[in-house]
Amino acid sequence: MEQLALLGVRLRAAATFEQFEAGPNAAVVAACEARAKEVGLAPAFIWGVGRSGRTHLLQAICARATLSGRHVAYLPLGESWCQPDMLLGLEKLDVVCLDDVDARVDDPVWARALFNLYNDLLEVNGNLVMTAGCAPAGLMVALPDLASRLAACLILQVRMLDDEAQGRALQMRASALGIELPLDVFAYLYHRLPRDLGALLDALDRLDAASLSHQRRLTVPFVRSVLSLSDD
Repeated sequence: MEQLALLGVRLRAAATFEQFEAGPNAAVVAACEARAKEVGLAPAFIWGVGRSGRTHLLQAICARATLSGRHVAYLPLGESWCQPDMLLGLEKLDVVCLDDVDARVDDPVWARALFNLYNDLLEVNGNLVMTAGCAPAGLMVALPDLASRLAACLILQVRMLDDEAQGRALQMRASALGIELPLDVFAYLYHRLPRDLGALLDALDRLDAASLSHQRRLTVPFVRSVLSLSDD
């Protein structure tokens, strides 16, 4: 992923389509998969509240497209180090994924840069996929022309998973990490942590690192210690 390395971005190894629990989001996943392998598709705007999986999907597009030999870029626009000039030249790539555009569209300089990239990618049949925490209609966009472009995108909402689907996602991550997640540990995590998939997966990653470091299997006492949870 030469362009990703150039931009200083490292994708998460687990951010693949295979490791994404679709639940009610099958149509969103299908649209993302299409943009990883086809050309000249309509720009896509993916929105969802909280940690609904938007970043995972963007990085999965990059991972899949790269496997097919396509040139990609992923930029997390919410990061302070991102600058508008980083968008220059991205129209030469096959797929451009821009995370958290809602962090930048209210800035006139950013809005102009995003508008130009949008148009340039359309001209060369490049695929553009963007994410935000709300639909285009809810954004404060500094440039009216950009607002109209965003409204013309294929707009997709990522919906939060229910408890059953979250459980499958947690077990899927454990399997990918190669760790055993006993039922009592699973139940303990699920009842002691927020019903937020991002928080659950982050906790599992911490437990995996601690398990490897201490050469310990996951038990409720070990999990309680690592995550500093009380029995209250």
